[in-house]
Amino acid sequence: MKLGKEPPRFDSRTLQFGSYLTKQLPSPPQSVDYYQAVKTWPMMGNDSYGDCTCAAAGHMIEDWTANAGQEKTLSDSQILVAYNHFAHGNADAGANMLDVLNYWRKTGIGGDRIESYAQLEPQSVIQCKDAISLFGACYIGLALPDFAVQGDDFLKIPWVVPPKGPKGDAAPNPRNGHCVPAVGYDDRNLYVVTWGALKSMSWQFYQTYTDEAFAVLSLDWISKKLNGKCPAGFDEATLEHDLASIAVQAARA
Repeated sequence: MKLGKEPPRFDSRTLQFGSYLTKQLPSPPQSVDYYQAVKTWPMMGNDSYGDCTCAAAGHMIEDWTANAGQEKTLSDSQILVAYNHFAHGNADAGANMLDVLNYWRKTGIGGDRIESYAQLEPQSVIQCKDAISLFGACYIGLALPDFAVQGDDFLKIPWVVPPKGPKGDAAPNPRNGHCVPAVGYDDRNLYVVTWGALKSMSWQFYQTYTDEAFAVLSLDWISKKLNGKCPAGFDEATLEHDLASIAVQAARA
């Protein structure tokens, strides 16, 4: 099992999710289980390559399309085409989440392009719930503690904060960068996809080890699951306007 998320790269131009949440937005549901629509989660190369940032994108596409109608599962080769845009043939190079999001929006992964994305406030539980409930998933970056990546099978290690707290081998370690999509939650846990399986993550673990997270807007979800309209309480028009303004500024630079 491989990791592969580079440390966060913060860009002042990145749109902030909270800027587009209005007073009309209701509280998120108590629980969401979009993962129920997906029968299996392929490894997507993450057992041999540090492509977790791209594998997570592939799992989000699978989640969106399964819940919106016809499930679409990308092949390992399609995921690796995207990963090698950043890795250039180095299996362990890894990639930056922000770079992957920009590539996903402009070029697409396996023929699938996202509309836009916005960054969540650090460790915000309610914004994570909003992102999942409104848009089907949340793109999460973790600085995993050493204890979570020891042994032969990382999947067997519970993603909960140990009693001693986040210190020693339980301290966040940016060298253990990993990217996962959250596709459900309840009062106790987030449910994420990693290394070809669904895994639970306690909310305390999320708040302790998450170093970046994004809401991702996809037409796979909006056009089919939401009938082409963003939920009441989310200002998509302003987000698209701001995104266009950034594109114009970049073109002039």
